[in-house]
Amino acid sequence: MTNPTETRAIDSYHAHVYYDPATKDTAATLRQWVEERFTVRMGRWHEVPVGPHPQAMYQIAFEPDLFPTLVPFLMLNRMGLTVLVHPESGRPRDDHLQHAVWMGAVLPLKGDILPEISTPA
Repeated sequence: MTNPTETRAIDSYHAHVYYDPATKDTAATLRQWVEERFTVRMGRWHEVPVGPHPQAMYQIAFEPDLFPTLVPFLMLNRMGLTVLVHPESGRPRDDHLQHAVWMGAVLPLKGDILPEISTPA
């Protein structure tokens, strides 16, 4: 058996809020609520699939200390939207495919395009 991964390996988190044309206004409302309540880095609106994500979405990047308040807020206020929350631990493939938390439908990510290990910036 291998040793467990320590949570200190998590640098930050991403939440991906998925929408389609019929739910974009709902996604905008959730985005506004998050921006009003939390100190986060909001990503651009992606109107088409980008990277491993199979549909339109925007990203919310946040620090680990926000997890206990932001994630429950998303759980209770996602208004039927699908949300993916994953850690940023330097292992993008595992972070998206193995260590993720889904709220709503589990969408098929394109895991084959994710690198196993992040390259330094």
